[in-house]
Amino acid sequence: MKFKLKKRLGQHLLSDNSIARSIVDELPTSSCKNVLEIGPGIGVLTKFLSLNKNINLKVVEIDPKVVELLKVNISDIDQKIILADFLKLDLNKVYGQRLFSVIGNFPYNISSQILFKVIDHHHQIPKLVGMFQKEVANRIASKPGSKVYGILSVFTQLYYKVEILFDVPPTAFYPSPKVESSVIRLIKHTDFELNCNKEMLYKIVKTSFRQRRKILRNSLKSLHLPDDIIKNEVFSKRPEELSPLEFITLTKKIERVNL
Repeated sequence: MKFKLKKRLGQHLLSDNSIARSIVDELPTSSCKNVLEIGPGIGVLTKFLSLNKNINLKVVEIDPKVVELLKVNISDIDQKIILADFLKLDLNKVYGQRLFSVIGNFPYNISSQILFKVIDHHHQIPKLVGMFQKEVANRIASKPGSKVYGILSVFTQLYYKVEILFDVPPTAFYPSPKVESSVIRLIKHTDFELNCNKEMLYKIVKTSFRQRRKILRNSLKSLHLPDDIIKNEVFSKRPEELSPLEFITLTKKIERVNL
């Protein structure tokens, strides 16, 4: 079957079997049997996932032509395929209210959006192993004080422990991308509760990083905070100096002024 890759979908198919096996091996499945693969392509990861008969595998793919190839390459996959755009998919209809892990060689043009959707469903997704552009993976895992530490770092690390597992060269894909790639693993924090207003927290993080070179006293001016609040030492810091937990503390300070 002839197949033409669609540039707009960011399709770079993983073609290295040893790397595919390594990615699958890094996903813990003993405590979570439900696994959702995003963007299976022609099934390089899928075939190794299918070998584990103890997991309840489903795959979501947006391209109907890729789905046809997937059916040719992987036996008994028909009933596990969800033909849909992951970003528009109602995740409550995939496994109901049950927990599920996520795995995939994510399209680089929407990888951050995929991660934000996972974060929004953190209560249902305890684990993720995924391929990202190396630059994005470094942002996700970066610590306070780093030049690449930002919104994606804060929101991910609030809910998950982040590990960069290994790098993947362009030669492992077809066609070869012009960038390096990295595989990361997220494991949900088990003892974390967001004990502040989520909407306010997100607003503060996003607003402060839009002007990341400014100290918080200036970048958060649009919140119209009282003078006695902004005199606090934390407002003399830049956003990249605050850990995710310190952003929660900041949010609680601001909440107390009844914005």
